[in-house]
Amino acid sequence: MSDFFKKCAAALLAAGTAVIMTAGYCSQHLPDRFYCEGNEALTLPYCVSAKPCQSDLEASSTAGSRKSTETLMLFGSVPIKNVEKVSAERPMLMPCGEPFGIKLITQGVLIVGLCETNGKCSAQECGLEKGDVILSINGKPVSSNEQLGSIIAQSGGKPCEVSYERNGKQKQTTLTPHLIGGAYKAGMWVRDSSAGIGTMTFYEASSGLFGGLGHPICDADIKTPLPLSKGKTGEIRLTDYSRSRSGSPGWLTGDFVNSSGTGTVYKNCSCGVFGALYSPPKTKNPSLPMAFRQELHNGDAYIYASIDTQGPKKYSVRISGIDLAGSKGHDFDVEITDPELLEKTGGILQGMSGSPVIQDGRLAGAVTHVLVDDPKCGYGIFADRMYAQLQDIPHELEKTG
Repeated sequence: MSDFFKKCAAALLAAGTAVIMTAGYCSQHLPDRFYCEGNEALTLPYCVSAKPCQSDLEASSTAGSRKSTETLMLFGSVPIKNVEKVSAERPMLMPCGEPFGIKLITQGVLIVGLCETNGKCSAQECGLEKGDVILSINGKPVSSNEQLGSIIAQSGGKPCEVSYERNGKQKQTTLTPHLIGGAYKAGMWVRDSSAGIGTMTFYEASSGLFGGLGHPICDADIKTPLPLSKGKTGEIRLTDYSRSRSGSPGWLTGDFVNSSGTGTVYKNCSCGVFGALYSPPKTKNPSLPMAFRQELHNGDAYIYASIDTQGPKKYSVRISGIDLAGSKGHDFDVEITDPELLEKTGGILQGMSGSPVIQDGRLAGAVTHVLVDDPKCGYGIFADRMYAQLQDIPHELEKTG
């Protein structure tokens, strides 16, 4: 009889350990904040449910949303952790999938390289580094390569007070130009603008705002996001594409149709580029409700993508590897399963970043990256992460010049 009780005790201990480990896994892999529509209950994976927190006596409300605290429960009985539930109206967004051009003017000038001449480099000597953004010299704002060069050339070799930004923090230093080849120079290469092609993810008709790319526009040399001063979008005509192969992702090529611009870019950040359009995009796809991240699931979906002048087309994909807690560095995996797209392009092309992903009739997210060794696969970003970036952007429905 004692052996029987020992086996029972061992089984109970193993079961208890398994429950504790499962609860720990869920705590680590589920976020601390969830969004849902109105009074909807949270729909969660891993046999997890949610109930109102007893200590949360009053929920806070702000314009358009209501916040409360709920306790996540494993199997309906084992507490995991408390999370914030944000109840809000579900946005209606038009999935686009059309290419657009982006022209950005940097805030200040970005240092992309340092150079020595006769063993001298003024920028390096005063502690400046690649990736720093020069904001002003001697109190004068700097916004172009020419302006920076002119100030340094006219310095007469006198020390210059430089205000710059590094990793989001503003700093000061003193740069003393060297006389090299008959001119005063600072010993650095800088960039003040950039242009490229991407895919527009969504357009919100009620506000005139858009989101695209799903990742930042980075400097080609130092691979860091360009600090945005201002920017504009433009109409693009795709001219060709290079097919993706293992070890060598392909890319889209195209030309700006005109120089007048189609909208204003207000933000270049980790979630993409965001701004306002002067008029609705040419794409006439119907608006869809946005999916909240916990509503995504492993399985079939589709994207809208453009690879030629015929405009956006629907192609089948598969979603997997969903990371609600943000521990992987990307939100989910995307695999192209559409035979037509695989035959034509070999998978995801550079320039398709921003292609909207639709699952269960909702805008789930956007394609962001292609895997170099397996270009039929890539990464995606949640739509709710992108949409959140619109909150502090002004509505600009008419062209301002």
